[in-house]
Amino acid sequence: MSGTNAASGAAPCRFAHYFVICGIDTETGLEPDELAGENFEQSPLKRTFKSKVLAHYPENVEWNPFDQDAVNMLCMPKGLSFRTQADSREPQFHSFLITREDGSRTYGFVHTFYEEVTSPQICSAMQTLYQMHQAENPSSATPSSSSSSSSSMDSLASSLDEADSPSSSSCRSAACGGYDASRDTLYVSKALCLITPMPFMHACRRFLSQMHRAVTAASPPPLPLESYVHNVLYEVPLPPPGRSLKFHGVYEPIVCQRPGPGELPLADFPLGQTFTLLGVENLVQLFNCTLLEMQILLYSQDYQRLMTVAEGITTLLFPFQWQHVYVPILPASLLHFLDAPVPYLMGLQSKEGTDRSKLELPQEANLCFVDIDNHCIELPEDFPQFPNKPEFIQELSEVLLRYGLSPVGGAPPISDPPSTTTTTPVSVSTRHPGLKGQQALRELEDDGRNGNLGGEQLAVLELLQGNTTLERLQALAKRTGVRVEALKRVGGEGEGQGGRTAVEEEELRNAKLNVQLREVFASRFTTMFADYEAFVIQSAPDLESWLTNREQMHNFDKASFLSDQPEPYLPFLSHFIETQMFATFIDNKIMSQWEEKEPLLRVFDGRIDKARLYNVRAPSLRSSNYQRCTILKESAQAIEQRLMKIDHTAIHPHLLDMKIGQGKYEQGFFPKLQSDVLSVGPINNNRWSNRTATAQRRKDRHRQQTEHLTLDNDLKEKHMQDARSLGKNLRQPKLSDLSPAVIAQTNWKFVEGLLKECRMKTKRMLVEKMGREAVELGHGEANITGLEENTLIASLCDLLERIWSHGLQVKQGKSALWSHLLHYQAREEKLEQQQAESLVSNGPERRKSESSIGMPSLRASVIQDMRHIQSMGEIKTDVGRARAWIRLSLEKKLLSQHLKQLLSRQALTKKLYKRYAFLRCEEEKEQFLFHLLSLNTVDYFCFTSVFTTIMIPYRAVIIPIKKLSNAMTTSNPWVCVSGELGDSGVRQITKNILEMTFDCQNLGKLTTVQLGHDNSGLLAKWLVDCVMVRNEITGHTYKFPCGRWLGKGVDDGSLERILIGELALPNADEDCGRGCRTPDMEHSPGQTRRISITSMGGRGYKPTSAQIQEAIGEAVNSICKHFHKPEKERGSLTILLCGEVGLVGALEQFFHNGFKSARLFQKTVFVWDFVEKAVAYMESADQMGDMQETAEPLGLTCVYLCRYVSAINSSPRNIGKDGKFQLLVCLGARDRLLIQWLPLLVECPVIQRMYEESALLRDRTMVNALIAVLQTLHDFPITLEASLIKGIDL
Repeated sequence: MSGTNAASGAAPCRFAHYFVICGIDTETGLEPDELAGENFEQSPLKRTFKSKVLAHYPENVEWNPFDQDAVNMLCMPKGLSFRTQADSREPQFHSFLITREDGSRTYGFVHTFYEEVTSPQICSAMQTLYQMHQAENPSSATPSSSSSSSSSMDSLASSLDEADSPSSSSCRSAACGGYDASRDTLYVSKALCLITPMPFMHACRRFLSQMHRAVTAASPPPLPLESYVHNVLYEVPLPPPGRSLKFHGVYEPIVCQRPGPGELPLADFPLGQTFTLLGVENLVQLFNCTLLEMQILLYSQDYQRLMTVAEGITTLLFPFQWQHVYVPILPASLLHFLDAPVPYLMGLQSKEGTDRSKLELPQEANLCFVDIDNHCIELPEDFPQFPNKPEFIQELSEVLLRYGLSPVGGAPPISDPPSTTTTTPVSVSTRHPGLKGQQALRELEDDGRNGNLGGEQLAVLELLQGNTTLERLQALAKRTGVRVEALKRVGGEGEGQGGRTAVEEEELRNAKLNVQLREVFASRFTTMFADYEAFVIQSAPDLESWLTNREQMHNFDKASFLSDQPEPYLPFLSHFIETQMFATFIDNKIMSQWEEKEPLLRVFDGRIDKARLYNVRAPSLRSSNYQRCTILKESAQAIEQRLMKIDHTAIHPHLLDMKIGQGKYEQGFFPKLQSDVLSVGPINNNRWSNRTATAQRRKDRHRQQTEHLTLDNDLKEKHMQDARSLGKNLRQPKLSDLSPAVIAQTNWKFVEGLLKECRMKTKRMLVEKMGREAVELGHGEANITGLEENTLIASLCDLLERIWSHGLQVKQGKSALWSHLLHYQAREEKLEQQQAESLVSNGPERRKSESSIGMPSLRASVIQDMRHIQSMGEIKTDVGRARAWIRLSLEKKLLSQHLKQLLSRQALTKKLYKRYAFLRCEEEKEQFLFHLLSLNTVDYFCFTSVFTTIMIPYRAVIIPIKKLSNAMTTSNPWVCVSGELGDSGVRQITKNILEMTFDCQNLGKLTTVQLGHDNSGLLAKWLVDCVMVRNEITGHTYKFPCGRWLGKGVDDGSLERILIGELALPNADEDCGRGCRTPDMEHSPGQTRRISITSMGGRGYKPTSAQIQEAIGEAVNSICKHFHKPEKERGSLTILLCGEVGLVGALEQFFHNGFKSARLFQKTVFVWDFVEKAVAYMESADQMGDMQETAEPLGLTCVYLCRYVSAINSSPRNIGKDGKFQLLVCLGARDRLLIQWLPLLVECPVIQRMYEESALLRDRTMVNALIAVLQTLHDFPITLEASLIKGIDL
């Protein structure tokens, strides 16, 4: 689509650039086509031979150089095809396109027919080949040889050949694919082709079929054929935008029209046919895969079907454009291109009778395989669905039904395009009993006018389907020799609306259906991206600086855009805004401030502006309610008006100044045209070329001025190309040159492209992730969500699959990476036995170097991680296993190391990969591993957060404080580990072992550990430094600091503590992901955690009142930030409440300021003691009636405080006094009571006994400031983890 507009703008406005004839070169004779995959076991008639471009006019067009090899290859993708009089020789039509390196496109339309071979040399060569074949394969002379057609490479093999008519197939088996020069007439395929800058498919099809009709008709055409070719090449202009044009073929006028500036761009391929072939559901899924830039392979026997589906899908992308490899018809000689490690959209012709399962494709992990003939598609695993899919499918189905088409794939349409051969596979007829009647009806009404009948007539038509009377009528017509076409024309002209022929009716109907279907798709994007401009970042002052810094610039605020979208759209949109097509769209938007708007963008922006006028940023845009397209009627009317009222008529074909006697008419043979009259056009003999020339000169002058004003043109052009190709892997295959050097160069470009993509992806992942971690440290704004992170990781998995499938020659299963890992695993497991023995001998020495109590190290092993993945029953496919393995390695920070290990077995890599593969390019491979190594600088939880239901082995180690006695206890310890996804339940630990492993369902990121004992035995006091817990699959180790006693009559009398965890970093000496060791023993026990003033380590430490205020502000601020994140991104609130810098700790410091805690010769007093005394005072005052005078709310608050304290004290848990204070703060924050309790405690006379005069709690101003800060928490729904409030019934 991009190229269409570019070509029409820059090139002079000619309808067609070239007229081409391809066929057999009688001078070189029969040359086997090795590239088409020769099969010498086949009958020579079934083999493929090289075709040649016999002539093309003009010789060359300056703005569109003629690419002879590419045109020849695409006109006859499978070379020449031979037939005898016994075979079906129906003419065929197909189209193709050539995409140049810059993305511009040229279209070709081909009419292929069979012409009798008159050269005796060719006939005798075929005879000789046939005799040799018979001698080598004597069995092939029997009729059974017709089975050889199952692997036919026939250039026009279409399923209809076999199902043509019983007589033709019996004739063919009688002839058994044989050839006898004395008895048989030999025919060979010949192609007429028009090459045009715009896809006027219907017009070109009609022009070419009339040219062929002129050759086969009994009488010669009105004028020599040169007149018509000259006319279409030089005298027919492109219709101006928004206008229609009539020009003349050999027998009938031909009309084409072009959309206006505000309409959807030209698309002439019948979308209705695409929907009929695939069905709406399949087509929407295929459309989705295309938007997400997956690899798409179309598969059909019919070239025109490949082209129709490919063009249909890319047309529907408006306003976006496919940015990657686009080859709708992949010639047999280019099959190696399926190896391309980039997104592509390619069409492959299926050989007759071959099975999909026999098709070996190098990469399938991200492939959408579309079997057009069987109406089915195979989708990649695990991709987001298109928003509002059910409603979208419903709306499309309604449009199709209005035109008499079934929304279900493979159901035969009520009408077929004119002069097309129906290619509905025979298998379908078993599912549709009425098909026989429809077939008869279709043969009778070949022009397919039925679709235009009104509702009432349509109902009558449906009744007539399967009608035996009609079949008898048709048979009678055949027997009596009445020509059905003649009958049709008589009826058609009268019935066509407004005097149009049936063919014109059909074209109008197709055009209206096309535009309405496209409008439904376009309207989805107008709704989804209505506000996209608000998020475009215009950061550069001029084009030059923008292009220079393009790679470093952020052009679109993705995070803000996503936060503004409805929740159901996010999975799709987060993937889509990472694609190249979206990036290019935004680039075009930014560049439009300095240069002319790209045409698709201009139309799209116009529509958004129009929508704004109507609903002024309606709230409906923010909701996910489905909005139907409102302009279906107008869009169809615009086309109808253009086709009804012709705006321009081209000059009629006329006699040329030709040599007499050349090119004599001979029925059935296309004559040799006189090249001298066709090589140049008329010199300014009509108005449009003059007008064009003037416009062109004006445009050139304007361009020179602008170039002079901005950059030197060459430099600008280079910049533009570089900027546009940034991140693109538009490696369009060169069809014209297939030398090994060119193929090697193409592969080298792929290698460079993959490396560049890897650099950009890892950089993006780092920048986003570091940006987010910086926010958590208090810098700037967060700009990545879990959804985006997931998208980036999925995109990394896709890149790794593409790298691993480049140049692959041995593969098992659909995933190239997993296949390599399995080969590696098989080899390593043989070596593992010997390694295990050597490890046993080295083991004890290494163990001694570590402390006797602590975490044993976790060895980094590719195989071990594979086994973890293989044991996960949740993952059913190889692609899924590969993705899980990548996620696990990334989370363990071992991805680069693992892949390096995998590739270190060079013999294996050589066995699996071709020489040119990315993985065998040493320097690029090293750079690639280095880019992946950079991802180790950030923490990912991409495995833990995705596989939430799997069983995971955990290891817990309790580390007592060694220096002091009582490291061992006689009581029975227990532990309960909690995480974001659940808890492990209480697990008993064997006495004095202090280490245990247990399996439980994934707990997610760990948050708390409850540690306690039953206080039994003589040594029931226990001083614990910390608890370490490790996830044995991901290797993540969490440290839960304690530094306190557990036991009655010591510290605060706690038998159970709730410890808050933090992710422990691996020590530097244990590089590359080995587990954490015990912390060094020299540290004083309590220093690493928040210092409780009453805890043994903290007595000397007194924070100032300013520090305390700051700590409270920070803690509250963190909680506010927590709730402003999207729900799925929030992480653990427990850490913000009870962690080192949490709210509880900050309030504890506030309450400790000026607190008379240590008394001479007396037990230590705790803040909880003050709370208890205050509550006791309130209860006694209440009983004496003192509280009666207080205001009602205050009295109620007092009741609440007493009830909460009493509930905490009567809880069955022995959590100690500090634990009880922590619980009171948490419950008060949850139930929004803290700010009501503070005044009660301050007013209580107990405060004077227990606090010094200077204490913060006795300073009214400070208390009021604290209340104001805590007030902000009332806006948030605080929920507490079950481990905190276990046993509390409130």
